[in-house]
Amino acid sequence: MNSSQFNMVSSAFLGTVFVVLTISFLSEALYHTEAPEQEGFVIEVAEGSAAPSGEAAEEVIPDIGPLLASADIAAGEKVFKKCAACHTIEDGGANKVGPGLWNIIGHPVGAKDGFGYSAALTEYAAGGTTWDYENLNKFFLKPKAYIKGTAMGFAGLKKEKDRANLIAYMRTFSPSPVALPE
Repeated sequence: MNSSQFNMVSSAFLGTVFVVLTISFLSEALYHTEAPEQEGFVIEVAEGSAAPSGEAAEEVIPDIGPLLASADIAAGEKVFKKCAACHTIEDGGANKVGPGLWNIIGHPVGAKDGFGYSAALTEYAAGGTTWDYENLNKFFLKPKAYIKGTAMGFAGLKKEKDRANLIAYMRTFSPSPVALPE
């Protein structure tokens, strides 16, 4: 490549850079937007409509008792397959990503030996809360909404029947199952 060809290539390159920079500066001048003082949007909620974790779910979720009486344990076993990736349910089953669930109904929340629970679940369990039928029903609906900050990544079970079937199935994994609610 001789010097005149080099000069032409260099001129073309520099001309292109000049045009691109000029367009960039002009577009910034024409469409300049200032950064907001505070990022995000404010969502206003009417006073009295917000409730602490777990309380709002009580108003919306119907009682699980009647559904447990007619629950299908075989269907609950199918639903449990969603849980089996992170939990075991058999007696002596090891903790996985989540704690083993053998004999969980009636058991204190966050008290399975050898498992490190999230701070949110430990705080929720501080008052001696147990995994009764209603707590499990609310938790299985939307775990992260019921116990804010829980490490459980499961989205939840929207269908009441699926939750009832799952709880009835889990109830069978106990040497002395807790009596069904009336």
